[in-house]
Amino acid sequence: MRVRENHRMQHVDEGTDYTLQMLVLERRDESCDMARYYVLSVEPTLFGDVALIRQWGRIGSLGRWRLDLHADDEAAGEALETWLARKVSRGYQIRA
Repeated sequence: MRVRENHRMQHVDEGTDYTLQMLVLERRDESCDMARYYVLSVEPTLFGDVALIRQWGRIGSLGRWRLDLHADDEAAGEALETWLARKVSRGYQIRA
C-alpha cells in the first residue's frame, strides 16, 4: 500500500534533495467514545539521517510523539509504510 503526500525540500547545507512525507490518520467510534489520531511524517535531521516522527493521541489533545532515526529516506519510507499498514488494520482511516 503506497499512500503518501510528497513535497520536495532542499537541504541547505549539502544541496541534497529530500522528500517530506506526512500522513494523518483518524479512528472514531462513538459507541465507545473513541476519537483518536495518528500522524506519520518523514523529515531530515540536522545530522544527515532521516527521522520517522509518529504522533498519536485523542483528537483535541496534544498526545504523545516518538522519533525513530533511519539511515536514509528509503528506510524511513518503508517504516512509514509498515506503520500505515498496522494502523489501517486496526481501523484507522486516512484523513482527507
